[in-house]
Amino acid sequence: MQSIILDTETHTLNGLPIEIAYAPIELNEGKLTLHKDQIFDQCYQVGEAISYASMAVHHILEADLEGQPFYTDFQLPKETVYIIGHNIDYDIKTIAHCGVDVSQIKPICTLALARAVWPHAEAHNISALIYQISHGSQKARELLKGAHRADADIILTANILMHIIAHTGVKNIEELYFASEEARIPKILNFGKHKGTAIKDLPQDYVQWLLKQSELDPYLKQALETTHF
Repeated sequence: MQSIILDTETHTLNGLPIEIAYAPIELNEGKLTLHKDQIFDQCYQVGEAISYASMAVHHILEADLEGQPFYTDFQLPKETVYIIGHNIDYDIKTIAHCGVDVSQIKPICTLALARAVWPHAEAHNISALIYQISHGSQKARELLKGAHRADADIILTANILMHIIAHTGVKNIEELYFASEEARIPKILNFGKHKGTAIKDLPQDYVQWLLKQSELDPYLKQALETTHF
């Protein structure tokens, strides 16, 4: 289980995990295999109430967590190297709350890849992408009925990933990882007074100011340093 698609649901935005699901995948010669028979899906108690805003997204109720293990019981399979997901940094931070060592994990972000493959899509969330790649089919609607629960989102993410692989032509998991890393380097600034400006066109004094910010996204930092220095 070297490579997994993982998804989490949390009790608040950026909160603790109340559901964690993952499934192993293989990518050989451009063919993706999702091992549905090996899906892990577990709800957890966190000792705090679920916010109603989060509940409205994933529909997990307090009653669903009764008798479930505490979230710190979660462990990744020891051999895990690659973790794939839509906005995967969120999920990796979430499992880090469980005490999982994520320092050596190689993240693969299907959100970043989708933005690179379909730059002009109306939206890049899982549901919108599923409708887009299926041309608004009834099958897509059926698939999306379970969306925003971790186990269902794994299958949906795998579906999107299959199309990303076809578009990019990557052959194996390491190539997919490097494609994700490249896709995560922004070309346009998406915040602040220069929002919408190409990184290469940002004023030099603003670039220098950004680079002094302690919480600057590392991929944005890479883009700024590569383009301006």
